[in-house]
Amino acid sequence: MKKMIPIIVLIALAIVGMLGPCAEMANRSDVKLDSGDTAWLLTSSALVLIMTPGLAFFYGGMVSKKNVISTMLQSFICMCLISIVWVVFGFSLAFGEDIGGIIGDPRTFYMMKGMLGNVVWEGLPTVPLILFAMFQLKFAIIAPALITGAFAERVRFNSYMVFILLFSIFIYMPLAHATWHPEGLLARYGVLDFAGGTVVHMSAGWAALASALYLKGRRTPTHSPARISYVILGTALLWFGWFGFNAGSAGGANSLAAHAFATTTVASAVAAMSWIFVDIIRGKKPSAMGACIGAVVGLVAITPAAGFVSISHSIVIGLTAALVSNLFVFLRSKTHIDDTLDVFPCHGVGGMVGMILTAVFAHNSINPLVKVNGLFFGETGLFIVHVVALVAVSIFAFFGSLLLIKLTDLIAPLRVHEKDEVLGLDRTQHDEEL
Repeated sequence: MKKMIPIIVLIALAIVGMLGPCAEMANRSDVKLDSGDTAWLLTSSALVLIMTPGLAFFYGGMVSKKNVISTMLQSFICMCLISIVWVVFGFSLAFGEDIGGIIGDPRTFYMMKGMLGNVVWEGLPTVPLILFAMFQLKFAIIAPALITGAFAERVRFNSYMVFILLFSIFIYMPLAHATWHPEGLLARYGVLDFAGGTVVHMSAGWAALASALYLKGRRTPTHSPARISYVILGTALLWFGWFGFNAGSAGGANSLAAHAFATTTVASAVAAMSWIFVDIIRGKKPSAMGACIGAVVGLVAITPAAGFVSISHSIVIGLTAALVSNLFVFLRSKTHIDDTLDVFPCHGVGGMVGMILTAVFAHNSINPLVKVNGLFFGETGLFIVHVVALVAVSIFAFFGSLLLIKLTDLIAPLRVHEKDEVLGLDRTQHDEEL
């Protein structure tokens, strides 16, 4: 009977969908959609979506051969499960009518009601509301997918689906609302997050650390990566898609999008080279793995800052993020924390570095949304706000995720049996293998 529950729920949703809102048209005379902005956001949405398959290759190439399919599927399934939740009530929780600055009303856009016609989101008045909803969906998809690298090679697939569902509802969507909704608690406090350093990377990073601590180590914590070529392909797809992630967050085909495009390119390039140079100093040979990890760390760090800082300062952000994350990877390796693919040192720490440096280098001349300039320009207000927010978000994301992991484990045990871990999750969870 337990096996029937998921399909019964899906059938029930389909029935409810037939009875739900479907033809409510809204045409406003005061709205003028822009075809260029709409075309760019459509393109950006597709670019952000391809990041999740890119992440699948990135992670899949790093694990052992017996766990490649399982690891890749954990990313891929987010595109399916989170899309359903987002359409039913997820978008409403993130961007619906404000409730206390921490969550949206799930009834506001229930089943995507009110999306027909030329209705728009107040922050993006030149693109259709449904397009904004689909653009934001792609962010909601990749956030839980990022966590999977921390507990790769040791979780049950069915239990994992329960966890990402809970994480999305109780961690990601409240953070998205608090940060990106005009009435959100962090937005009103003055926190700047251009494209998700706080919402996506910090939340995923702290959840990754909580997962690694709770699930403890693998039976065999070291392995040879299955396919370095997958890692390179994944990095290329991530970097390509990240232009939609960051430049798309400008909301249209405009100069700010071009600026974010440039800062994204520069920060990632600098971080990749920095990672290689640090490895050489440590006596290692320059590696494809190091270059790829460095590039992704640079992308992570520039994400909150892309549309707020200058191109020259993006060099500083890329360099700093690579040095700090590289150090945290080294320190983590000296502990018993088995964060399989170093999600916390790279995404969590990278996101925090980006958040702090946004408050250092942000300037009003780049983006008028910057009401108080960064610390580098002699103003302290934004920096203090970001430090306080960093601590608050970290506590919420870490302990909230830890609670959800424990709850998931009670509903459906997360850890696979030891013999299944030895055989590999591809065979034991999916009956497939390379």
